Amino acid sequence: MPYPKFRPLDKKKLKTVSIKERPSLVHLADFPKPCHPDADFRQFLDSLPPYLAARDLRELVDLLGQARKKGRPIIWAMGAHAVKLGLGPLLIDLMQRGWVSAIASNGALMIHDFELALAGHTSEDVGENLLHGTYGNTEETGLFLNLALKDGLARGMGAGEAVGYFLIQSQFPHLEQSVLYNAYKLNIPVTIHPAIGTDFIHYHPMFSGEVTGALAERDFQLLASIVSGLGDGGVFLNIGSAVILPEVFLKTVSYCAAQGFVLEKFHTAVFDFNRHYRPLENVCRRPTARGGKGYYFVGPHEIMVPLLAAMILNRRS
Repeated sequence: MPYPKFRPLDKKKLKTVSIKERPSLVHLADFPKPCHPDADFRQFLDSLPPYLAARDLRELVDLLGQARKKGRPIIWAMGAHAVKLGLGPLLIDLMQRGWVSAIASNGALMIHDFELALAGHTSEDVGENLLHGTYGNTEETGLFLNLALKDGLARGMGAGEAVGYFLIQSQFPHLEQSVLYNAYKLNIPVTIHPAIGTDFIHYHPMFSGEVTGALAERDFQLLASIVSGLGDGGVFLNIGSAVILPEVFLKTVSYCAAQGFVLEKFHTAVFDFNRHYRPLENVCRRPTARGGKGYYFVGPHEIMVPLLAAMILNRRS
């Protein structure tokens, strides 16, 4: 024997159990029926198996319904892709139907939403323009947004409110498609959490770091105030932000706890293309440690967010 210290285990000594006695996680009785060609959306939902992500998505929709009934906040934190992929009208519809208590975002969403309201198009080809010195040099976007932010500072606003107010005063041709415009009309708070240097309006001649910093501070305080009400059933959704918004959310939770707010039994969910460390820890796990639950859904925003919205609007009471 080449290995005298080790002997193969004798399989004759293995103790087996009957499948009749063994607990099982999957049962034929739970399997859904196939979705037929003429099925409606609820029948499609009923065709989803009651396991893993499909089960979690149903649970999240139920928790969103409970949050609304209790009057607890439903906070949508989103990166720019939500707007760039054409999901703005969907979000606006949810806002109008009472499924959005507040929106938190980075500077990129503000820029793309503003450009859509102004011109009806947005999103440059970065690879094509970057090394030619033309990427981000859009005059109207840099000029108008920085003017809006400076005026908002003078009026005691945060960045989200300042841009919404600017859009309300404007006569841009596509205002009804703007998330920030509709949020202002509906009195839904929008907070913007930029990192200086990440947005191209930061190198426009009209840019002021003092203004951006002051507005970011105001919006952090406002978001913290909203987060303070999440306890006992509120929901925080993070859609497409891998770093900035998870970090901001974690800090608002810490800030609220330090001021004596009880943040227990609330729920969070992340929707993103890939799994990332900060959303997992800072949104799903750490904040919900006292009786809540965090969910993580991986998939394209252009599929997952419309699916979530449709499930919300077609949920069973």
